[in-house]
Amino acid sequence: MTQSPRKSALRLHRELTAIWGTPPGWGRLQAVNHTIIGKRFMMTALVFFAIGGILAMLIRTQLATTQSAFLDAASYAQVFTMHGVVMMFLFAIPFFEGLAMYLLPKMLGSRDLAFPRMSAYGYWCYLFGGTFLVGALVAGVAPDGGWFMYTPLSSSTYSPGVNADVWLLGITFVEISALSAAVEILVSVLKLRAPGMSLARMPIFAWYMLIVAGMMLIGFPPLILGSILLEAERAFGLPFFDPTRGGDPLLWQHLFWLFGHPEVYIIFLPAAGALSTIIPTLARRPLEGYEIVVAAVIALAFLSFGLWVHHMYTVGIPHVALSFFSAASGLAAVPTGVQIFAWLATLAHGKPRMSVPMLHIFGFMFVFVLGGLTGVMLAMVPFDWQAHDTHFVVAHLHYVLVGGFVFPMLAAAYYWLPHIFGRQAVQHLSHAAFWMIFIGFNLTFFAMHLTGLRGMPRRISIYPPEAGWETLNFVSSMGGFIMTTGFALVALDLLLLAVFGKPFRRNPWQAGTLEWAMPTPPPAYAFASLPEISARADQLDPDRLGPVLASGQGYLGATRHGWMEIIGVDMVTGKPEQVVVLPKRTYLPLLTAIATGSFFALILVKLYWLAPLALLIVTALFLLWTRDCGLKSDLADLAVGHGTDLPHHYQMAQPPSYWAMVFTLTADATLFASLLFGSLFLWLSAPNWPPESVIPVDATTSVISAVALIVAAGFGRATFTSRTVGNLCIVAVAYAVALLALGYVLIEIHAEATRHAAVASIFAVKAYAVLHVFVGLILPLFCLWRVRRGYVSARRDLDLRLGRQWHLFTLTTGVIALAFPFVINLLAGGTGP
Repeated sequence: MTQSPRKSALRLHRELTAIWGTPPGWGRLQAVNHTIIGKRFMMTALVFFAIGGILAMLIRTQLATTQSAFLDAASYAQVFTMHGVVMMFLFAIPFFEGLAMYLLPKMLGSRDLAFPRMSAYGYWCYLFGGTFLVGALVAGVAPDGGWFMYTPLSSSTYSPGVNADVWLLGITFVEISALSAAVEILVSVLKLRAPGMSLARMPIFAWYMLIVAGMMLIGFPPLILGSILLEAERAFGLPFFDPTRGGDPLLWQHLFWLFGHPEVYIIFLPAAGALSTIIPTLARRPLEGYEIVVAAVIALAFLSFGLWVHHMYTVGIPHVALSFFSAASGLAAVPTGVQIFAWLATLAHGKPRMSVPMLHIFGFMFVFVLGGLTGVMLAMVPFDWQAHDTHFVVAHLHYVLVGGFVFPMLAAAYYWLPHIFGRQAVQHLSHAAFWMIFIGFNLTFFAMHLTGLRGMPRRISIYPPEAGWETLNFVSSMGGFIMTTGFALVALDLLLLAVFGKPFRRNPWQAGTLEWAMPTPPPAYAFASLPEISARADQLDPDRLGPVLASGQGYLGATRHGWMEIIGVDMVTGKPEQVVVLPKRTYLPLLTAIATGSFFALILVKLYWLAPLALLIVTALFLLWTRDCGLKSDLADLAVGHGTDLPHHYQMAQPPSYWAMVFTLTADATLFASLLFGSLFLWLSAPNWPPESVIPVDATTSVISAVALIVAAGFGRATFTSRTVGNLCIVAVAYAVALLALGYVLIEIHAEATRHAAVASIFAVKAYAVLHVFVGLILPLFCLWRVRRGYVSARRDLDLRLGRQWHLFTLTTGVIALAFPFVINLLAGGTGP
């Protein structure tokens, strides 16, 4: 299929805007464009940052003097818990998710992310989940057990209200957004780059975000699992964390910190990626040690998953394990140091421009290095035993996260806001704001190191006058108010930039990355045509490329059928492989997020019988997303320019959706592995094992279910033939049989599952299998509908291949789930029949 002749730049701009743009008014609720969604993420995160800052000031007001009556103990518990929740879950990660969504397609020479509707759905989940949590604070029922919600304090025995449920359900709701963003970023960076942009030519920020997305994919499922298990204990009495019934509170700590420690690096690495982009531009020299920096980031990501016990030194870990985790914690300083020295070398060998972003970079260097040094101190077990749960740990956390995140965030804001608004900074207040933040921060948290060394515990609302902490706390509080004033000046300064800044066309920093090769503010389609990359993508000439691409002289320099087209490439080489046609704007992501929120709300108000109905509505809405996706006839290869013809992505073996399923199943497998780990941990460490009663083992239903799953996976692997409809019917029937058999087992063991964690673990594993079998039942029915509507052929069998992946995964996890009761029975000493 030939491409339309090249058109004038203005005409091409109008046609592309009609295709990619978002209508005004209520039509903006349909927005799926990465520029709009990215800005929404960042603006919403900044609102939550302001809320978290206000909560911090309430804390500092309470602690400024001894025996303060400003907040009572219950209110203080909600305030300090929500401060941590807002800053960690609603500000830090979502802000850089938004920045990545905004920048990555532009840096990679693409027009959008791989799944625009999923980006929009993730944003609405984030907004509704965050509003849900903050609304609970306004209503006086916010979480009050700390941002980490340790058991048994958060169990129904000690937290009988809905406060803990708000945390568990709200955080799980928000983490849907994080996981969807992880899959989105992974697929987009690997598959949707400009032709010729190999992995070795990617901009360094894309490398950072690729690694961070992989960390999110592995790091978030343990937290989601822990939240589900604790909510199941609170709602249905399944005793995963109750030591009197074979559970163990330490299981929560393991699951939480399997997420919690990597999260520190998930927060830091995007900021480091921004610094690795900004510093070379301001130093007017390419980043020193590009390959070594990439290797260091990969090493740091790997190490981050072996450090979670760093937070649990005082819970009774064996000394050999303490030695291992202490050494690993110290080792993490090495790849971090590699990045810092690469930045310093770039500055030393270049000609740095002293600008406001550079000022914040120097602030980062000072604060973050100090935070890293105290981190090495806390990595040493003897010192950690003395400083654990004191203000020293709080100060270290803020030096690392504020130094490693907020200062780079401010540098990124001053660097990229001209791109977002198309105006250069006024900077009348920029320097004063920086110094107030820098001085106020160090006053606040350096003094907190000293109160911690003097023995002041964290999370207390009052302290006695004779403790000798009042002067240092007063200094901390005054520093906090100075810092807050500095942030207020930043907000005013950025507002002045947006309103009164000097307009410009492109690239005020003389950068070498592709996001500056477009008009600013950017159009909805980003690039009128796509570039071909022959050098590293942070050493390009945006001033030369911009006019060439705007005139349609790159790839896809003309419109076709009103399609939203981008190019998919080989993951490694960047060779063009396919034309990816994206779905258009719709209200469905918003409606799906509302239905998802209703599911969590129904559980919160304990209308459990209605919650499955909400899940069915969510499922139906997701299926509606596919109405306008796909092809009803085979197409010839499509002309994309430069003499190149490429197939439509629906006719490719591995389009973006194929890899999205791979990554989704990877996260799913991580959750399943965490569930098995938790069950085996209880057998190994929990008291009251083995159970006194019999562990139920039903061989008959296990055999029936296993045979049904094998049949479903076997017939689900068949390719498109004249027998496809029959094969899909067999798959559906097999899943229905497995669903009935497994559902029967769940009903039979539910009562016993509330008596001991061994049976509760079996129940949880079987419930996992039931959920996957249910999805497996939906998939062949969906494929039958797609076949009947003409969306499937021998060349267009993507729906069948996606189903094949799910069937194989369900078979694997299902067989493990079926064998699990026998394993638990054996480990418990053979107490089963």
